[in-house]
Amino acid sequence: MKIFVNDSPFDLLPGMTVKHALMAAGLLKEIGISKEPYDEWGNELGLGGALSEGMKIYVEAPNPLPAGKAGRHQIPNNFQ
Repeated sequence: MKIFVNDSPFDLLPGMTVKHALMAAGLLKEIGISKEPYDEWGNELGLGGALSEGMKIYVEAPNPLPAGKAGRHQIPNNFQ
C-alpha cells in the first residue's frame, strides 16, 4: 500500500504501523525528542497506529504555546 510521509510516497505492506512508515522515511529517531507524527487533519498519531492506503503522515515540531501561556494560566489583573 502507498502512504505518504511529509508528502514523500512510500510503499509498505498491509499490517505495518506508523512506526514502520517513520522508519522507512528515516524519521523515527526524531520522534519524541523534538517532533511528533500527525495525520493530515492535525491529529497526533501513536507509533502503533494502523496505516491505510493513501494515508498522509507529517512529522513536525509540536506547536508552541501562544505568547504569555508558557505552562501557566494567566491571572487577570482585575482578579480579586
